[in-house]
Amino acid sequence: MRSGWRKSSNRAYKRGLNTKVHLDIDKKGKPVRIIVSAGQEADCAYAPPLMAGVSVKVLLADRGYDVNQVIDTACAGGIKVVIPSKRSWKVVRTYDTELYKKRHLIENVFRWFKQYRGIATWYAKRSDSFLAALYLRSIFLTFDDTP
Repeated sequence: MRSGWRKSSNRAYKRGLNTKVHLDIDKKGKPVRIIVSAGQEADCAYAPPLMAGVSVKVLLADRGYDVNQVIDTACAGGIKVVIPSKRSWKVVRTYDTELYKKRHLIENVFRWFKQYRGIATWYAKRSDSFLAALYLRSIFLTFDDTP
């Protein structure tokens, strides 16, 4: 392996299959905001940039976003938090299980992304190229009229 390959200070290269996609969608399941991060970084670090500048009533997320900072920020903004507690927490927080079922919309967008071979097989060598492919697919999904 070349020595300069991993010395990118601007994180231009995604290092293998350890890239995470953080997604914000509207109530119809259309992408609003996409962030690509390194796989070893915590999910909760990307919640504030996803929530910034977007007016929402409900925050639906998985256990990776279950940290006090995210929950406190959402509650301070008047947002209802629907995140199941981590299994390791001693105090289990209650959440609306019926509303949490709507999280399938996010999973559907990820499934729709993966139908595109370039995204599913991670052909892009750089994070910006991968993000561009996600944006391109999002444009097609946004203008798709099927529910």
